Amino acid sequence: MVVFSFFIFDRHTECIYSRSWLPPSVMEGPTPSAAVLTPTPSSAITAIPDLEREHERNNQGGRPRDRRSKAAKAGDDAKLIFGTVFSLRNMVRKLGGDDDAFITYRTGQYKLHYYETVSNLRFVMLTDTAAPSMRNVLHQVYINLWVEYVVKNPLSPVEHKGGDGVKNELFELGLDQFIRGLM
Repeated sequence: MVVFSFFIFDRHTECIYSRSWLPPSVMEGPTPSAAVLTPTPSSAITAIPDLEREHERNNQGGRPRDRRSKAAKAGDDAKLIFGTVFSLRNMVRKLGGDDDAFITYRTGQYKLHYYETVSNLRFVMLTDTAAPSMRNVLHQVYINLWVEYVVKNPLSPVEHKGGDGVKNELFELGLDQFIRGLM
């Protein structure tokens, strides 16, 4: 089982924590620049023209096409994830009634797992399609990590206003160890 990423959204729909375990280049597939990172003598020669073409495509008039930082792109990803979860959750409630709950969503590339707490914290995990239901795992993350390291921490803010994320080293280390134990 492979875990791609993990998100926590607060009751104000802000992403207060996100973490990826695989670099974006691995999830998107190989790129021409990947050949340059570990070149063999023949691949290094063939990769240079591809890099020049890629550079020409990305630069128009000497300016980069996309100037946004990685943090802005990650914020956009979090907004897209939350929008998907919000829409699917509402659709499930309208079609199935209030008793039905949205738990997972599967595409050909990934499986989205969802857990919502009573206090409207939303835990979202993206895994490979072969992964079983991770609802219990997300519940354990909430109970054993979130409550223990964030809620019970007197220095941690109760509200994360303006998207101010969770900055708790014990939570991050515990989450990383927990998720790597699943893989």
